[in-house]
Amino acid sequence: MTIPKESILLVDDEEAIRCILSKGLEMRGYVCDEAEDGEQALAKLKVNPSDLVILDINMPGRLGSEVLPDITTRFPETAVIMASGVTDNKVIAQCIKDGAQDYINKPFRFEQVLQSVNGTLDKRRLALEIQRYFQDMGKKDGGQVESRKLFLGAIETLVNTLEGCDNYTRGHSQEVAEIAASIGTQMKLAPQEMEDLHWAALLHDVGKIAVDPDILNKPSELTSGEYRHIMTHAVIGPSLVKPFVNDSVVEIISHHHDHFDGGGLDQSIRGKAIPLGARIVAVADAYQAMTSDRPYRGALSTLDAIEEMLWYSGSQFDPIVANILINTVRQKQLQSRYNN
Repeated sequence: MTIPKESILLVDDEEAIRCILSKGLEMRGYVCDEAEDGEQALAKLKVNPSDLVILDINMPGRLGSEVLPDITTRFPETAVIMASGVTDNKVIAQCIKDGAQDYINKPFRFEQVLQSVNGTLDKRRLALEIQRYFQDMGKKDGGQVESRKLFLGAIETLVNTLEGCDNYTRGHSQEVAEIAASIGTQMKLAPQEMEDLHWAALLHDVGKIAVDPDILNKPSELTSGEYRHIMTHAVIGPSLVKPFVNDSVVEIISHHHDHFDGGGLDQSIRGKAIPLGARIVAVADAYQAMTSDRPYRGALSTLDAIEEMLWYSGSQFDPIVANILINTVRQKQLQSRYNN
C-alpha cells in the first residue's frame, strides 16, 4: 500500500521564492502547488484542499493575514504557516489567534522552513487523529451522540494518557480540576456551572499536544518567542474541543491564561469580563504548577506558593478567587497541625 504524500500550497507573489521552496520540498517527498495571491489560493483550495499552506503576509491585493481567516474557516483541516519579511509581534499574535500554526521569517533558511513544515504537519496529523477519536467515540446508531458523560469520559482518559507521558505534568489537569471544584463549591456555583468548570479544568491544557515538547520541557528560562509558542495552546485547545463541548467550556479554556488586570499576552478583556470559570482555573492551574516540580525549578513550599498568590492577587489573579484558595490551603494546614 502506498502512503499518500502530503500536499503543500505555496502562496507568494514572488515566483522565485515559490520555485525554490517547491523544488526543495518536493525533494523531501511533498507534493507542492503554487498560487501568486490570496484569491488564487482560495480558488485552488476549493478545488483541491491542501494539507498545508505556506502563506505570505505582504502580497498585492488582500494581505495574507486577511486571507488567513477565510482559509481556517472554509478549510479547517488545512494547516497554515505564515511567512513575512517584517516581524510585527501584533500581526503574528493575530495570525495565531486566527488559526495559523507557525510563523517563519524571510529571508528563508530552507532548514528553518523544513523544520516548520515537518513540525506543523506532525501536529496536524495528531490533531486530526484526536478529533476523529472523539468523533468515533460519539457515534452511535447512525451518528447519534452517546451520553455526554460517556463521551467526555473518553476525553478525560485521553488527557490522562497525554499527561502520563511526562513526569512533570502527570496528573496536573486532574489536580487542577479538583482545586477548581473546591473553589467553585465555595462560590456556590450552579450545577451546570460546576460541570462546565470540571470539564474546562480537565481540558485546559489539551492544546499542548501541538506544542514542541523540547520547549515545554526546557530546563532554563524561555525566550519571548518560546513563551508565545507555548501560549498558543490556549488557542489550539479550544479549536480541538469546540465540536464536542458547550460554549462555556470553550470560553473558559480560551481565557484561562488571561490576567485579571488585563496584562496577559495579547489579552482583549479584563476583570469580571473574563469568564468566572476561567478566573477559577487560572488560580487553580497556577497553584498546582507552583507546588509541583518543573524542568526549570523544584516545587515551591505551600508557604511560598501562598506568598506568590498574594503578591499577584489583583493583577494576575482575581483577588476573590485567590483569597478563597489561600484560605482553603491555610485551613488545611491548621487542620493538619491539629490532627498531628
